[in-house]
Amino acid sequence: MPRSLVFNWMSEAARFTPALQVLDFAQTDRRAGASAVSGADVVLTTYGTVRRDVSFLQAEQFDYVILDEAQAIKNAGTATARAVRLLRGDHRLALTGTPVENHLGELYSLFEFLNPGLLGTGRLFDRPKSSAAEVDRAHVENVARGLRPFILRRTKDQVAPELPPRTEETLYCELDSKSRALYNELRDHYRSVLLQRVDRDGVARSSFAILEALLRLRQAACHSALLPGAPPAASSAKFEVLLTRLAELAEEGRKALVFSQFTSLLALLRPRLDAAGRVHEYLDGHTRDRAGPVERFQTDPACGLFLISLKAGGTGLNLTAAENVFLLDPWWNPAVEMQAIDRTHRIGQTKPVFAYRLVARDTVEERILELHAHKRALADAIMHPGDGGLRGLDRDDLEQLLT
Repeated sequence: MPRSLVFNWMSEAARFTPALQVLDFAQTDRRAGASAVSGADVVLTTYGTVRRDVSFLQAEQFDYVILDEAQAIKNAGTATARAVRLLRGDHRLALTGTPVENHLGELYSLFEFLNPGLLGTGRLFDRPKSSAAEVDRAHVENVARGLRPFILRRTKDQVAPELPPRTEETLYCELDSKSRALYNELRDHYRSVLLQRVDRDGVARSSFAILEALLRLRQAACHSALLPGAPPAASSAKFEVLLTRLAELAEEGRKALVFSQFTSLLALLRPRLDAAGRVHEYLDGHTRDRAGPVERFQTDPACGLFLISLKAGGTGLNLTAAENVFLLDPWWNPAVEMQAIDRTHRIGQTKPVFAYRLVARDTVEERILELHAHKRALADAIMHPGDGGLRGLDRDDLEQLLT
């Protein structure tokens, strides 16, 4: 499992199976590793620890080898994916809410762990040469039909019908005149430069330039201060909308989560919260004691706000004290956003949950929302019958993003 989830597994084991001997192998002295593992009923470890200690762990014979957040091995050629495939177990399980995040090849990596060799060389997952929609649909349906017997899907409606409703809303923010002028200048520059380069070199050979351009445009849509060398700005349209909503929630005594993939954006937000006297907790990839902030937010009525890095805290955490979730910047993959919202909309939640996406109007962020439909269609096609497909980024897509 990811490092951030170990304390959650420990606490859940203590709650539901207190008689089991649970070992946090990532914190165990390696010199005492063999005796510690043999005396434990459950051995918890991280993907990083498996990579480092696979020579020791592969000598152990386990009854079950279980991957939590199994999308961590979605790339079959990584050291992590190769390491977990070396573990020996009578049974193997992969737990994930996002078995397909981007393309079908990610499923091949999961099945190489679960049933090595079942899918041969993985040619089944090669994308058809043609980009025609009907060919893509037939290909996805072919893959789905073959794999569906091995996939057990459980929706929230099935396992937690008592969960309260969840409402999602997009809050559109209007850039002020200075931010709009800066954004338009960036957009026009990248549109001119990139499209000429793509016409000359193609999309694949221009990938780094495209990624940098999209990153800068997304930063400009959030807060101009995120841009290198940009003049200082006191605030942003998103902050004004967010702070107004947070003030209303504070008056009602309601708690909220705020996610962003930009830790630098959260860093700009924190002084505004301090100035307003808003008590909050914070978690990103550098937070060592993750249990402390989670416990305080869950139990302290005075702490009504939790700022979280999307990458570091988007999975595994139980934050049911919150009823409201704010996503400051849309991510390319809607599955990642759903994982973040599910930090509070999960078993144990008793109140309706409201999730808000803050989107700068007439920016690349609106185009990102349009691309979300393709990702959802692919995942849905694998998990249950239906049409699906996912196009790769081509020149037309790029031109649309830069509109």
